[in-house]
Amino acid sequence: MRCTLALCAALLAAPAVVAAPADSLKKGTPEVKSITALAFGPDGILFIGDSAGGQVVAVDTADAKAAGTATVGVEKLDEKLAALLGSESKEVRVADMKVNPASGNVYLAVARGTTPLVVKLDRAGKMSELAMKDIPFASVKLPNAGKEDRRGGSITGLAFVDGKVIVAGLSHEEFASKLRVIPFPFKEADPGTSVEIYHGAHGKFETNSPVRTFTPYVIDGEPSLLAAYTCTPLVKFPLKDLKPGQKIQGTTVAELGNQNQPLDMVTYKKDGKDFLLIANSKRGVMKAATADLGKVEAIKEPVKGGKSAGLAYETVADLKGVMQLDKLDDARALVLVKKEDGSLNLQTIPLP
Repeated sequence: MRCTLALCAALLAAPAVVAAPADSLKKGTPEVKSITALAFGPDGILFIGDSAGGQVVAVDTADAKAAGTATVGVEKLDEKLAALLGSESKEVRVADMKVNPASGNVYLAVARGTTPLVVKLDRAGKMSELAMKDIPFASVKLPNAGKEDRRGGSITGLAFVDGKVIVAGLSHEEFASKLRVIPFPFKEADPGTSVEIYHGAHGKFETNSPVRTFTPYVIDGEPSLLAAYTCTPLVKFPLKDLKPGQKIQGTTVAELGNQNQPLDMVTYKKDGKDFLLIANSKRGVMKAATADLGKVEAIKEPVKGGKSAGLAYETVADLKGVMQLDKLDDARALVLVKKEDGSLNLQTIPLP
């Protein structure tokens, strides 16, 4: 067809057709060996961290329509999961929990014995297993993925940031602790960035301890990650520094106490101020104001006796036994609480 001046101008002015992220997914049955972390991307796409398989799997949940704002609450969740899966509650373990921002429904990474599953809980309180057969999916293998050991595995955390999947975990290299940035749609994963931190409680630099939980956060205009490690240093990494094959050193902005493992963290805004909320295995749920985070002096000297240092925080006294934490909406959080009798309750709480 001959392109006249008017036609050419019209073609140039026409908006480009951009493929939806889900268009890169193809129907099939992903082989998932474990589920150690979950994260949501656009349009209800769920990213699954398969640490044992050394891969990240993206699946289309077909759950992108808002499901309402009803409060989420399930007592004795472990028993109800066991009933759904035809098992016993003692055989069921919840490895991660994420709220789908597209719908508001809740997704749980569940292990029934050694079998990994994803369970959806909708706003009406109905639970169902996310079927992995003939589902649109894509996957990407992690080069030099580390094996599971007492420190963790190849994937300890996931987040989706500006079209990229951020993966925290271990490699089998000498500098084992890694942060990987994987563009989505997937093509391949690069070797990742080796990360080193100064751990005040241990009084030394470390390269073999994985990030246990992290969250994206903009610090003084700089897109960054806030990452927490066992025993419990809080470290910031500018996203621009995460380059393939490089070795970088994070800035330790807090020591939050030893003999503790951070479990989940979220950032939120309340009364015009920004806060960080961290759930921990031994030290409860911590709340810290983040307005001056960019001004906190880096910790470069030992912090002895299990003391805290750096960014100030308070412990939320009425939140006990929190195992999983995620934002439900701008005003509320969802927590998975282990009760004194060992049972699990899913509760909606106001953000403190």
